Amino acid sequence: MCIAMLAGAAAWAEEIVTPSGMAVTWLETVHGAPGPEGLTARFRFLAPAIAGDVAFETAAEDMHWLCESFALPRLSVIGPQPSQVVISLADRDLPFGQTDPEAVQYFEAYRPAGDVCEWEMF
Repeated sequence: MCIAMLAGAAAWAEEIVTPSGMAVTWLETVHGAPGPEGLTARFRFLAPAIAGDVAFETAAEDMHWLCESFALPRLSVIGPQPSQVVISLADRDLPFGQTDPEAVQYFEAYRPAGDVCEWEMF
């Protein structure tokens, strides 16, 4: 599995404020772990607020926004293009692929289509 960091440590700590007002922090982008639709780029974000009273519907709207405003501009224009982008939010920093029954995690999958992310049933 290949884990590619797209920015230095300074960018890692930078908060991103989503349209709902929830603050998230980009953790990493994972390439090389195939998804059900083939080549998949996974953008993982730390979102402590989802452990509180952030409804899934609100988080889903923010994930769509993160796909279009954060993920799409960071997809390589050289080489194979991912057929799917997965945005994940977690209330704590978990290693990729590991679970924690105490953790709150949300995932949404999208098909990149130009400048938009088309939601796919995950």
